[in-house]
Formats: sequence, C-alpha cells, structure tokens
Amino acid sequence: MVSTRKNQNRLTRAERRRFVDAVLRLKRRGEYDEFVRIHIDFYVADGERGLRVAHMAPSFFPWHRRFLLDFERALQRVDPAVTVPYWDWTRDRSPAASLWGEDFMGGDGRSGDRQVRTGPFAYRNGQWTIKESVTDGEFLTRAFGNPANPIDLPTPADVERSLKETRYDVEPWDSTSHGGFRNTLEGWAPGRGTDRWRNHNRVHRWVGGHMLGGGSVNDPVFWLNHAFVDLLWTRWQRRHPDAAPYLPARPPELGDPGYERVVARHEPMPPWRTTPDEMTSHRGSYRYEE
Repeated sequence: MVSTRKNQNRLTRAERRRFVDAVLRLKRRGEYDEFVRIHIDFYVADGERGLRVAHMAPSFFPWHRRFLLDFERALQRVDPAVTVPYWDWTRDRSPAASLWGEDFMGGDGRSGDRQVRTGPFAYRNGQWTIKESVTDGEFLTRAFGNPANPIDLPTPADVERSLKETRYDVEPWDSTSHGGFRNTLEGWAPGRGTDRWRNHNRVHRWVGGHMLGGGSVNDPVFWLNHAFVDLLWTRWQRRHPDAAPYLPARPPELGDPGYERVVARHEPMPPWRTTPDEMTSHRGSYRYEE
C-alpha cells in the first residue's frame, strides 16, 4: 500500500492527534530514542575521520529518505493510518503557524533555559524526556529565530535557486562543494554569520535548541523538516529527468579527498545495506500530496 504524506497545515485535528499519539507511543517503548542514537552516530562532519553518509555528503538525500521511511514504518506499526507530514517552511514561516500549536509540535522555548513548556513534547507533561543527546538536560529546547543572532527561515526564492541546479552533486563531495543540488539544498555555504546557513541548515538554526547538531531528532519537528527536504529532492528529479540521479557513480579513488569518505551510487549506506540507487525513487512506498 502506498502511503500519502500531507502538508502539516492540511492535517485534520484527528490526523494531528494520531501522529502525536504514535510518536509518544514510540517514545514510551524506547524505539524513538533508537532513532536519535542512529542520527548522532552517523552525523560525521568534514573535519572528522571516517565515512560520511548522513550529512556533508552526496548520500544526504538517500540516507535521510531511508531514515524517514524506517520511522514512518515504525509509526505505522502503532497506527497504520499515520504518515509523516511535511513542513513547507517557505510558506509557514511564523511562530504563530499551526505547526507550533498546543496539539501538535508545541511552541518556542522560554527565555533563559529555552525549555519548551507547551504542547505534547514539553518535559513538564511527563512524556518527553531527552535520553540520547550531545548536550546535557532532560527537557526539549528551542530558540525560534536564534535571538542572539537573528535568522529567518528560507524563502521560495532560496529553494528555487537550489532546484535550478542541473547537477546532483559535485566534487569534493562535501560541505565545500560549490554548486550541485545536494549541497545547495543541504545548505552549507561560505560567508559569515547567518549567511553560512541556507535552506535545510537554516531551518535547523531557526528552530534552535535540540535541532542544532546530531541530536536534532530529539525534536519531532526534525521529521517534518526532512519530509519537506525529501519532497524537494523529488521535485528536483522531476525538473531534471535527464540529470544523473546520484553522484558519484563510482567510488573516489586513492588520493582523492573523497576516498573512503563518501558513498558511491551502488555502495551500501550504513547502518543499512541499502544503496543510494535503491533510494532514488519512493514510488511504491509513498507519495506526496502537494
């Protein structure tokens, strides 16, 4: 059966409740924290040694597609009717958006400790304790707009610049790649201050708190952000049907900066045996309601 992922702003009240209930159920079972741990373990930066698969690498899109699909299937083992909604952050750009309602994601963190005090994922409600993280603290944190150094969410024009890229990715296959759809949408850019963060990265910076870094899965909005990123990859593929669906096609050779650092099209992406090639289409698993 093919699932349908909807824009979060079109969810009915019942659909929002079912999604939240399923997420909380996974949390109580301990399954949710397993997803957090996976993302922390595979968040490898350019400056670190070892294989990069989740970020700063060509496999950013297929790795997160598989990660999302695993999460969605876990939710559906709780409630078969639940799918992962997406957050179009080019449209719902305000803390007043329905996304941040008391019955869904909850709101901003309070000043001082940035603790989220509203919604189902507030620590004080007793159902959302942070157990796997790269920082201390048991409560979920957010800092909308990064008050210390203000930043806005990406605009439709920002996304359009990414979608115009005609190549999937370019050498050296990392956060310094100049051009290519993957790095342009993932959002690593030269510059100072907030100019360094574009698109996907800018969303993480705007939400702030736990959405910064490898422990970002602790904030359930992570999934809605990445569902939209996944949809944008689908849109890019539709716009550029003749482009290579994934690069590099072959493993970088000895002496290349990407040697044993990035995954080629037919190589497995840890922690799975799944290859990027197997994730270049989601037909047969889910569709997006646009």
